[in-house]
Amino acid sequence: MIIDIPEGEDAIPYVWSEMVPEIGVAAAAFSMSVYDHSKLGLREFEAARMRIAQINGCIFCLDWRTERDGEKVEESLIDAVEEWRTTDAFDDRTRLAAEYAERYALDHHNLDDEFWTRMKAHYTQAEIVELSMAIGSWIAFGRLNHVLGIDSVCMIGAH
Repeated sequence: MIIDIPEGEDAIPYVWSEMVPEIGVAAAAFSMSVYDHSKLGLREFEAARMRIAQINGCIFCLDWRTERDGEKVEESLIDAVEEWRTTDAFDDRTRLAAEYAERYALDHHNLDDEFWTRMKAHYTQAEIVELSMAIGSWIAFGRLNHVLGIDSVCMIGAH
C-alpha cells in the first residue's frame, strides 16, 4: 500500500471517507449509484465492468461479480470478455459494451462515426450516457484504488 493505514482501520473507508471526506464520500456515492441504479442488462454491465477491471488490473474488480435480484453472470464471462472480438458467448449489445469499455479506456480519441452508428443501433441515448458514466466510474476508481495499492481490499460496489 502506498498510503499508511492506521492499525485497526479498513483501507477503503479510511482512504475514501477519513482522508478526504469532502471528495471521497461523494465519489463513493457516485460509485454506488452505478450499481444501485443501473438499468443496463447484467451481462452488458458486467462485460464493460470486467473489461475495465482487466485493463486497470484491479485485483478486487477482477474477482467481483455484480449481483442483481439474486443473479450473477457465469464465472466464465471474464474469459469471454478478454476475447470480446471473437467470442460466440456475446450478443451484439454485450460485445459492444466490452468494445466500448476498451476503447473508452485505451483509445477514446478514436471513437469514430462507424462505432457510434453501431452503438446507436443497439443502445438508446440514455443507455449510452449511463454506460459512459459507469465506465468512467470504473476507470477512475479502479485506477485510484490500484495506484494507491488498496485494490486488494476494495469493497466498493459490495452489498
